[in-house]
Amino acid sequence: MASDNEQLVRQAYKIAEEMDMAAWAAAFTEDGTFTDESIGVTWQGPSELPEQVENYHRAFPDMRRELYHVYVSGNLVVVQLALQGTHLGPLWLPAGTLPPTGKRMDAPCCDVFELVDGKIKRFDCYPEGTIILTLLGVLGNLSAALEH
Repeated sequence: MASDNEQLVRQAYKIAEEMDMAAWAAAFTEDGTFTDESIGVTWQGPSELPEQVENYHRAFPDMRRELYHVYVSGNLVVVQLALQGTHLGPLWLPAGTLPPTGKRMDAPCCDVFELVDGKIKRFDCYPEGTIILTLLGVLGNLSAALEH
């Protein structure tokens, strides 16, 4: 079972990188959620679940997720990874949209998945927002960098 759960999560990352949003939404239970903890936003349901994956793909068209460690405990899977890409498109944030900076991101992240019957019930993503904004060169001047 642990091996199955790890493979299910690895497949979800592959689906996200391939931008197959129908398969991404189908990987979740009917009431499944995706929360980006760095911005405090939760998406639920087939129409919402792709939003943040698409947002990051627009902002970082070469986005990749480098998985370092995968830990499985029953129906919980925890992944230590890095989010990597070049900021070439607009990045939506709750405070506004960050225009492209052209800078590279290689930021630590931790993802926690709760699985039920072979599907994702809950996906909590903990990207290191301060490191991302620092790497993009905007943390010190965030309000000036955001388009309102």
